Amino acid sequence: MPPASFLKEIAGGTLLAVKLQPRASRNEIGEPLGDELKIKVTAPPVDAAANQALVEFLADKLGCPRGRVELIRGQTSRHKTLKLHGLPPAQVLEKLLGSRKI
Repeated sequence: MPPASFLKEIAGGTLLAVKLQPRASRNEIGEPLGDELKIKVTAPPVDAAANQALVEFLADKLGCPRGRVELIRGQTSRHKTLKLHGLPPAQVLEKLLGSRKI
């Protein structure tokens, strides 16, 4: 069973459900909102800048190459699904939320 409702274990990695807030004051991981994790990025939602910022921010937080973070759904929506290649849900949860309660 996945450790959080916004994470789903799949063959080859983990699916992460995100609600993205572009044009925030800083890049940060917010609180879980139901079945999604709120993530804020400073980039505007123009020409996929916010999507690129999200992928780069997650890759940095997870300590993995950008190629292992793939946006698979929600290119033009605030509600997004990302595939994290080769990362188990428990590791993703630990790196994104640390010791925060969910």
